[in-house]
Amino acid sequence: MTATILHADLDAFYASVEELLDPSLRGKPIAVGGGVVLAASYEAKAFGVRSGMPGRRARELCPQLIFVGGHFKDYTRLGDAVMEVIGDFTPLVERLSIDEAFADVRGCTHLFGSPADIAQAIRRRVRTELGLPISVGVARTKHLAKIASQVAKPDGLVVVDPDTELEFLHNLPVELMWGVGPATQARLAEIGVLTIGQLAQTSPRSLERLLGPAAGEKLVALAWNRDPREIRTHHRSQSAGAQSAIGRKLAEPRIIHDTLAHLADRIGTRLRAKSLAGRTVTARVRFADLHAVTRSVTLDAPVSSTVSLTEIAEELVRTALAQHPDERYISLLAISVSHLEKVSRLQLEFALGLNDEGRRPGTKRGIARNAADRAIDKIRTRFGWGAVGYGSVALGAYRSVPDEFRELAERDL
Repeated sequence: MTATILHADLDAFYASVEELLDPSLRGKPIAVGGGVVLAASYEAKAFGVRSGMPGRRARELCPQLIFVGGHFKDYTRLGDAVMEVIGDFTPLVERLSIDEAFADVRGCTHLFGSPADIAQAIRRRVRTELGLPISVGVARTKHLAKIASQVAKPDGLVVVDPDTELEFLHNLPVELMWGVGPATQARLAEIGVLTIGQLAQTSPRSLERLLGPAAGEKLVALAWNRDPREIRTHHRSQSAGAQSAIGRKLAEPRIIHDTLAHLADRIGTRLRAKSLAGRTVTARVRFADLHAVTRSVTLDAPVSSTVSLTEIAEELVRTALAQHPDERYISLLAISVSHLEKVSRLQLEFALGLNDEGRRPGTKRGIARNAADRAIDKIRTRFGWGAVGYGSVALGAYRSVPDEFRELAERDL
């Protein structure tokens, strides 16, 4: 096999767009946001400024930091334009987010040259036509191509020869792997695993005890570059989720409720727009030390109601906190809904006095909740997201992250 998979990733995308719109910002430490850092330039990252960081903390780390409000329509416009450039070279494009995508160019080399030539051409056109820096990794598998693009940053190109891919891969830090976040990285460090090569040589039984059987097996396969996944140009989302980094806050009921209500509102709106509902609800809590836990429940009937999703997520978070009584501070909350299915008709249910009656779509309370959601959806469609909402969401403390930014991060691509 040859290296024909490209992973293209725009560099510090939101900050780069702001520099494009205002050239006086180039070379300066800038952050998109205000109360919370939504994105940061490389110059700001050099001072330790990171996405999700409170604005006050960012200014302490970098007193000369320049905050900009964000031009969300331009982010969408330019992100779409980059994908069109990639699509000019191959129809096999899998978009991962607003600013990154995979592409398979194996059938296009007779037209445009080698995969490296194609990658260079994409980078050149994105820079010339759109004024944005983009890094590209070229490799035999998706996982390795993504790692190569990270190594190529900023504004570079790395092509991994299949004959030397393990030599390239095994010398890299383990945190570059897909699926190794801060918590997993910390656990691996505890057993002396700092590089991908060390992970590849670690006993599967040790990884299973440390990370669980599924995660351990997956990481070992990726460490040996065993990744059979192909480019998926069109695929239906199997879940809908949203998360909110909240800094370091006490695990108080008000903070938990307001944050989860906002997340449930965003997820429920997206589900209802596609006539979808889900049977499994998962909540994730990340503590101040970056250790995270998840709890989930599978329901008898699929749900998409904002209030129902909020209530279910709150119960899951309370369960997680009760099982970790020593953890007093949280830094992130997330909700995801999976096992999605189309909702074409509603099965009515008798009132039986069950505890979860309000969450069952076919009960009187469930129908009322659905009607309220649909009314809010219609008003927002006509007058905008901020026109109406549930009180705890509309008046909550987490409006510092603009809804336009959340929509960019969560939109179905």
